Amino acid sequence: MSSHLVQLLLLLSLIVASSKVGASLASRIRQPAVFGELMVGLILGPSLLDIFGWEIFHDPTLEVIIGDLAEIGVILLMFIAGLETDLAKMRKVGLAAAGGAVGGVVFPFAAGAGLGLAFGYGLFESLFIGTVLTATSVSISAQTLMELGHLRSKEGTTILGAAIIDDVLGIIALSVMVAITASGAPGAPRSIPVIIANMFLFFVLSITLGSLLLEGIVSFVEKRVRASEALFAAALVIIFVYSYAAQALGQVATITGAYIAGVLFSRTSVHRSIERQVGALTYGFLAPIFFVSIGLEADVHLLGASDILFAVVITVAAVVTKQFGSALGTLAARFSWQESIRVGTGMVSRGEVALIVASIGFGAGIIEEDVLAVMIIMTLVTTIATPVMLRYVFRGAARAEGAEAEEQERVRPEIAVLEASAGDLDGGRASTGHPQEDGSD
Repeated sequence: MSSHLVQLLLLLSLIVASSKVGASLASRIRQPAVFGELMVGLILGPSLLDIFGWEIFHDPTLEVIIGDLAEIGVILLMFIAGLETDLAKMRKVGLAAAGGAVGGVVFPFAAGAGLGLAFGYGLFESLFIGTVLTATSVSISAQTLMELGHLRSKEGTTILGAAIIDDVLGIIALSVMVAITASGAPGAPRSIPVIIANMFLFFVLSITLGSLLLEGIVSFVEKRVRASEALFAAALVIIFVYSYAAQALGQVATITGAYIAGVLFSRTSVHRSIERQVGALTYGFLAPIFFVSIGLEADVHLLGASDILFAVVITVAAVVTKQFGSALGTLAARFSWQESIRVGTGMVSRGEVALIVASIGFGAGIIEEDVLAVMIIMTLVTTIATPVMLRYVFRGAARAEGAEAEEQERVRPEIAVLEASAGDLDGGRASTGHPQEDGSD
């Protein structure tokens, strides 16, 4: 056995085990499991322990492998989120989702660009800072909402719908910046009409072909393919193809393709069995790697005094403008103020989407290393803060109808731990007539 593989096995053991310990500790203080997993990543990263600097993990390819596994993890997380999407409810909140997305792009962009100029950065760099702030990554929001039983609620469905629109708007903004600076970054679109046409073509083809062919593919695999776990394998292939097509054809994030694949699978007869199988792989192995990897990206030592001040200001602006910008957008759709704030809170996390956008800008020479470090810190803080804020704004809210019974079928050990420790906090469910989840008391 090669030394490279031995190092990888030990590193994966450390990440997965420590993430579960962190999730368990977070549950004991009545916080979502992902909060503990993110904090573990921060501890293991260059800000504190810097595990990639240890002699035992000296192979430089380990960091690349962990990053790739993390990306697969978030892809599968968004596929599961798609499985949980109620299309009927999605149609009811379509206007709210669009309003939330627009508000969640315009306000952060203006704030980021304005603060960049105020702190002495150039015009293009400031505009790109605003572009990074427009990003939304709802993988952590979706995971937290699933833990709390609100993913299928009116607000949860709006958050997921708004995130898809937000992703499209954010990619358009990124494309404009790359086109203006003529950066020549790999994969950059040559013109704005081309990127818009690509997006439109991807969404039309992916939804149309999936609606027409997916059930037939499922039926064929079930009846004709004589191989172990053939249906599970087919589902993974479809997820990965959709994710690839999203970026290669549609110029949108891979997670967008995974989410669409999940929505399409949710309409098939096998969506529950697929969810159990994908859930076991995701929550047992890949999701912990993803959540820990976010903390591994941050290095606070790169920041000087002025950078720290800018990081604080930009982080506060990122939270406030995304939360209230998205909230104002949903108010136009006759959401209550409380419902709108919940939607805005679910849009706060920047996650891997902001990191991808920032890395493109850094590679293209639009932003410097200090700005990249600030964007990573902003991303980390908003990502860590989102689960805490979601638990706060959803306190006392009734769970989405039927969510508890469906959650009993999921393979999510960390959620069982969370519910066991949070039973007293959510004990009011018994009086509402909703069934208790296994292990919640």
